[in-house]
Amino acid sequence: MPKINGNEIRPGNVLEHDGGLWAAVKVDHVKPGKGGAFAQVELKNLRDGRKLNERFRSADKVERVRLEQKDQQFLYETDGMLVFMDTETFEQVELPADILGERRPFLQDGMTVVVEYYDTEALNATLPQKVVCKIVETEPVVKGQTAANSFKPAVLDNGVRVMVPPFVAQDEDIVVNTETMEYSERA
Repeated sequence: MPKINGNEIRPGNVLEHDGGLWAAVKVDHVKPGKGGAFAQVELKNLRDGRKLNERFRSADKVERVRLEQKDQQFLYETDGMLVFMDTETFEQVELPADILGERRPFLQDGMTVVVEYYDTEALNATLPQKVVCKIVETEPVVKGQTAANSFKPAVLDNGVRVMVPPFVAQDEDIVVNTETMEYSERA
């Protein structure tokens, strides 16, 4: 695996540090008045979610890890495990349901998800950025209320609450951004 200097760390890089795999969340390059410059890096453990703040000088060497990304199709859920199928080899793999975190309700049957692997260990799963959901409950449209830039609460078919514009009615399909978990547009 390639070693990089401490000042070459960028947000999103995955590093092997202190015997674990860490993702660089935030990187600040600091040049104090006295002493050498360093990179103040906020790291997040990919296995257990712990956070760590670490200083790396330019002379420090860190191991950069490349994760393999594979497209996997969601098949079904069983006993808290999500079953995915590799779209190339058709192998099935079981991953814990909490690998998606708070975005879990947006997972739909047959959806293609990008899973990141380190050797054979699945570390992260990413949903498509936009998902179509149906509104099952929201307030009715009030005439004349659409002029102001206001939003109203709505409950989606997966149980998630989002804020939608006043012109969106019940039983309509909308597009939700899975990264921000907000209304994007009408479907």
